[in-house]
Amino acid sequence: MKAVFGLGNPGAAYALTRHNVGFETVDLYRKVHRHRRAGRIQNSCLVYRSGDLLLCKPLTYMNGSGAAVAGVLDRYAIRPSDALVVFDELDLPLGRMKILASGGAGSHKGMSSVLAALGTQEIPRLRIGIEVEGRREPGEAFVLERFSSDEWLRVVPVLEGAVEAIDAFRHEDIDALMTRFNRRDADGC
Repeated sequence: MKAVFGLGNPGAAYALTRHNVGFETVDLYRKVHRHRRAGRIQNSCLVYRSGDLLLCKPLTYMNGSGAAVAGVLDRYAIRPSDALVVFDELDLPLGRMKILASGGAGSHKGMSSVLAALGTQEIPRLRIGIEVEGRREPGEAFVLERFSSDEWLRVVPVLEGAVEAIDAFRHEDIDALMTRFNRRDADGC
């Protein structure tokens, strides 16, 4: 069994904001695969089961995501290496994504919470770029803003690519995933 955690903030005030691209990815995956089963709240996480895959949206708010991620992994006896965390990334330009097998959190407090709760940096992650050229707002305010309609035109293809990467994650190891999707993203394909 594998698990995908889309990080975000619960509630209508945060819907469709840059910080919620992890939630948007989980929702799009469910839509593409016509997954209509209701989710269950487990360990402060909204969990949807799709065969051997758990699709999870932590309800602890971004900065407390680690408790929910650790709780679900523990409940289902899933190793961190069999989980994929999807989140927004200010260090990547809008319209890009990057998959990593492990590493630090950078400035992302949600990912910092996940790494602290798990006690390891060895958890795969899919980073979705949200940075725009010429941004003047501080990062903390910027991530809580909604995408403009022009920005959505660049975000949607990345979310679609993330859904494809999740499908591949179900059956491929992380190295194959990085080779396949990071190369494609860098080439603009």
